[in-house]
Amino acid sequence: MALTTGIVGLPNVGKSTLFNAITQAGAEAANYPFATIDPNVGIVEVPDERLQVLTELVNPKKTTPTAFEFTDIAGIVEGASHGEGLGNKFLSHIREVDAISHVVRCFEGGDITHVSGSVDPVRDIEVINLELILADLETVTKRMEKVEKQAKSKDKDALAEHAVLEKLVKALEAEKPARSVTLDEDEHKIAKGFQLLTMKPILYVANVSEEDLLHEEDNEYVQRVREVAASEGAEVITICANIESEIAELDGEDRESFLEDLGLAEAGLDRLIRAAYELLGLNTYFTAGEQEVRAWTIRKGTKAPQAAGVIHTDFERGFIRAEVVAYDDLASYGSMPKAKEAGKVRLEGKEYVVQDGDVIYFRFNV
Repeated sequence: MALTTGIVGLPNVGKSTLFNAITQAGAEAANYPFATIDPNVGIVEVPDERLQVLTELVNPKKTTPTAFEFTDIAGIVEGASHGEGLGNKFLSHIREVDAISHVVRCFEGGDITHVSGSVDPVRDIEVINLELILADLETVTKRMEKVEKQAKSKDKDALAEHAVLEKLVKALEAEKPARSVTLDEDEHKIAKGFQLLTMKPILYVANVSEEDLLHEEDNEYVQRVREVAASEGAEVITICANIESEIAELDGEDRESFLEDLGLAEAGLDRLIRAAYELLGLNTYFTAGEQEVRAWTIRKGTKAPQAAGVIHTDFERGFIRAEVVAYDDLASYGSMPKAKEAGKVRLEGKEYVVQDGDVIYFRFNV
């Protein structure tokens, strides 16, 4: 499965610069609003050191990482929910992603025009969030009108949906996102069908200058973003889009040297992916054989048959057993035979919940 996250924010906050850097897809990054007319979609490999270690242990014919999908959505401006700028079109693109990465400008720069004339991350966040809330309010209000007629006839499903809609309308009218509403499992299933923008999990990406990247605690703008995120139960990562652009042009040792010179342990992309994985509750498991070593993405809590189904539906349909070894154990013992001798390889059945880092061989029969 490809993780899909939409990169949103006001115009000229660094969205397309970041997108260019992490996908090297060449989306136009211009110093004016609406430089991105259609959503740019790029799929990048997910860096994982474990994959390289497994490759060295197994020496397969090929190695395949899992994928991460970014959608760069044009800058949203005040009034977008009513069609300002090209708002309605871009808001519809957000409905198609799994999560939102909200890029917020946290740097000064006279040569880069801010659409509001000044740098104020809290104001910028409020503008974007309000437009998404207003768009959702319109969605649920229209749905409410339809459901009310059915609810009057005491239709059980309509009554349940109406109750959920009432909760959502109350929150949205108070300018609170739909994800702030407490819903039980059944109610959440109903709400999911509305495809609400503010129901999606959100990650704030504070875009800072190169000078502030290693001293974000001194950046007042970043601290303001963290305060907003904390109030929402959201996470914040700090990146410098311009530095990411430079990193994207380097390979291997040059890349490592550049990061070391900057005093960075890893690239912003790595941190962004890890944060997004956590945001969406994702795990990675591996298959490792002579033909291929490969990483696979699953939701946390996925059981063995369903994890096998990510590879092929026949694997799930004909699932028998899963031969499992934890990555740390396999790396420690250096080979599958040695891990087996140490009793670290086990057979698991249909109820086994696959863990992050599991190396699995599926047994199946169709």
